[in-house]
Parts: sequence; structure tokens; C-alpha cells
Amino acid sequence: MSNPTPPAASSRIFWGCFIALVTCAFGFIVRTQVIGEWQAQFNLSETEKGDILGVGFWPFAFSIFIFSFVIDKVGYGRAAIFGLVCHVASAVILLTAASARQLYWGTFIFALSNGTVEAYINPTVATMNPREKVKWLNILHAGWPGGMVLAGVLAIGMGNIAWQWKVGLTLLPTVVYAVLLLGVKFPVSERVAAGVPYREMLRDFGGLGAFVVTYLIALQVCEGILGIEQGKFVWPLVPAVLVAAGFGWYVRSAGRLVYFVLLLVMIPLATTELGIDSWITDLMAPEMKHIGLNAGWVLVYTAALMTILRCFAGPVTKLLAPLPLLAAGAALAIAGLFALSKAAGIGVLLAATIYGFGKAYFWSTMLGVVGEQFPKGGALTMNCIGGVGMLGLSVGMVFLGNIQDRRIDRELLAHDAASGTKLHASYLTAEKRSIFGSYLALDQAKLAQAPAMDRALIEDIKVSAKKNALSTATVFPAIMLLAYLGLVVYFRRQGGYRPAELGAGGH
Repeated sequence: MSNPTPPAASSRIFWGCFIALVTCAFGFIVRTQVIGEWQAQFNLSETEKGDILGVGFWPFAFSIFIFSFVIDKVGYGRAAIFGLVCHVASAVILLTAASARQLYWGTFIFALSNGTVEAYINPTVATMNPREKVKWLNILHAGWPGGMVLAGVLAIGMGNIAWQWKVGLTLLPTVVYAVLLLGVKFPVSERVAAGVPYREMLRDFGGLGAFVVTYLIALQVCEGILGIEQGKFVWPLVPAVLVAAGFGWYVRSAGRLVYFVLLLVMIPLATTELGIDSWITDLMAPEMKHIGLNAGWVLVYTAALMTILRCFAGPVTKLLAPLPLLAAGAALAIAGLFALSKAAGIGVLLAATIYGFGKAYFWSTMLGVVGEQFPKGGALTMNCIGGVGMLGLSVGMVFLGNIQDRRIDRELLAHDAASGTKLHASYLTAEKRSIFGSYLALDQAKLAQAPAMDRALIEDIKVSAKKNALSTATVFPAIMLLAYLGLVVYFRRQGGYRPAELGAGGH
């Protein structure tokens, strides 16, 4: 990595932003390490686990959207203070949690903080490095996997200690970035410095961007707040169309078509990178147990690969343009996830290597592409990409959990029919609901009291269901691959991929 430190005047800001992202990663990986303990203590189904893991993402979108529209007026410093307060408040709520609802709200507030962090760190670093956005955003976002590695090693090293101690780890980097960022003077955004009017910023986003964001927000409101079951995917179209029409009329723009495509691609991208990461420890636990390793090492290992690859993003981005780099990553992710679904023993680590290489540059390179192609959009276009990914991810998370619950349901029925047992009727007794409809879930309390033979049979079925989820998840990077190849062809017909410069007329 060439010159890993920005100019001296901005190094404190850069590393403060870096550690703030490390804090976000601490909270993420700690959840993956303690979710099993939360399930046992609070009797959670697999889908309910998905709800709690999912709420660690979609509120991120709310805060990043809100701040993206006003952050140039509010200021990056005030946004940093808000994020810091939320990080501390979340830790306090989770550490004192006595119910699943408190786990939910503590995770919700942490996600709000994470969205706020992304809202100011991305435009800050892009502004400080206007001619090397892809490179420096990749280096900045090495803080995410780097934080996962550090927190993962610490959490795994704590062994069977009470989960509250692991949650408390998030306070360590919080203190560090508070010291680095409080009192510093953040730079003026690239858009503001170039004199691009506010409404001009909104035009790149346009009616199409407003449609995607509003639909995904309305989907969360319909399901999570209003509890709408019938037509839950249809009703959000009403506010989405109305807001898109109004917003498009106000800014006199439908938005940039390429940006619209990138917004849609962020949904499978976020599920591939972060959604799978949220489940990977739980999904690979049975296979890792066979080779005598904690399942958390799969996530730590892939995160370590990502950290190294992102830190050396400079040479990689010179060798491959951003879109071919993303396409190559999607192809590797498909191969890696499929291999993980079939891997056994030490083969898990080989499959995880392929998956780690595949996902390494996804998020940060997408931010770089948006920053390079839509500089007039400023913080709005860059941050809304991440916000849409997080909103879509909340659906993807529940989808991954629901795959497992429904597979367990089918396999228990098949086992009972073949053997004459009554495992399904005895242990799959909890009828629950999700965005994908009603389903039956294992009653964790009954399962804990089950005879050893029953528990062993059900555990084998759960292993099959978990691995099946990884195989099914290959559909997400497959969608990404097709989209990136299409964009490569589009830009070639436009004369090639070139970063836009505000000084050269923006687009």
C-alpha cells in the first residue's frame, strides 16, 4: 500500500473516521458471536434471530438518508457527535437487556449510529482525496473488516464468558474515535466547495432514486410498524410512486439511469457481503466443530482477507477498472458461497478464501464508482447507495432465516413420515409470522428438554437447512454479475469508464 496516511493536516480526521467504522464493525461481529446465546436465553426462532440481526442494518438507512439531505448544512462534526451518543446509548441498553425487545431496540440504536457514521466519513474522505476516491474509500473501508478481525479475536478469546462482556467491547473503539474526532474541523464537501447548488445535487438522485428509497422504507413500515400482512409488497408502491412523482417534479429530473441501476444492485450486494456475514458463524458451526475450531474463525478469516485486500486497493484499482473489479468479485462470490454449501472439514476454509476474495471490494468500490460518476450528487448519491443496501438487507436477512425455518419444517415432516416418529408435532409448535408469511418454528424451550436422540436428529436436520441457505444465497451475487457486465458494456458504448470531474462540467 503506497502512503497509507493522508496529508498530515487531515490524518487525524481520516483515522478518526477509520476508527468510527471499526466501532461499527465491533457491534456487527459481536452480534454474530452472541446471537446463539440470545436465542437460548430469550427463546428466539431462526426468523426472530433474523429480525434482530436485520434491525442491525435497516435503521442505518434511516439515519444515513436523513443526514445525507442535510449534512452539508448540519456539518460533519455535529453528525459525528450524534453518532457517538447513539453508540454509547446502544451499549448501555444491550448491557442491561432483560428481554428480546430490549435487544431489538439496543440493536436499532446502534444501527442508527452506524448510518450516521457512514453519512459523514464517506463524503469526508472523498472530499480529501478527490482524484483517488476508489483507492481511499477502499482503504477507509478496510476499517470494517479490520474491526471485525480485532473484535472477533477478542470475542472468541473470551470463550464462554457472559455475553454482556462481549457487547461491552464496542465501547473500546468508541472512546478512541471520540478522542480523535471531537474538536476537529472537518473539510467543506466537494460539492459545496465547487459551488454546485443544492437542487442540482438532488437531480442526480431524482425521481427514480426517491422511488427506490421510499418503497424500501414503506416496506419496513408496513411490516414492522403497521403489521400489514396482505399485500405487504404492493401497498408500499403507493407512497413510493407519489413521493417519486413529487420529488421528480420538484427537481425537474427523473434521476440518472446508471445511478438507479446501482441503487438496485446494492440490495443483493449488501445481502451477499453483510447478510451472509451475519449468518456465517451460525451456518458453519457444525462443520467447524468437526475440525475443532470455533465457527467465528470463518468470519474472522474472511474479514482478515478483506482488510489486506482493501489496504492494497491502490495497485488493484490500477490493474482493474472499478466495474470489471466488481464483476470479478461477484463471480468469485458465487463460487465461494456454493463451495461453502458443500464444504466439509478443512475444505470450509478453502471455500471461505474464495468467498473472502469475492466480497472484498464490493461495498467500498461501489461507493467509489458513485463518487466518481456523480460528484454533483455529493453526500446524497454516495450515502443513499449504502442506505438502500441496508434497507434491502433487512429483507435479505429475514429471507436467509426463513429459508432455514421452512427447510427444517419440510425435513421434519419427511422424517416423521418415513420413520413414524412425531418430531414435527412435538417440537415445531411455535407458529410465527414474518414478511414472507406464517411459518412454524422450533420451540427452543421444548428442544432443550428433549431426549438426546431427538436433539441429535433435529440437529442433523438443522445442519442441512443451514447449508442449503448458503446454496440458495448464490442468487444474489449472480444478479450482481449480470448487472456489472451490463454496465461494462454500457460504458464501453459511451467511450469507456472515466471519472467525472466537477471542474470539467460534472457529468
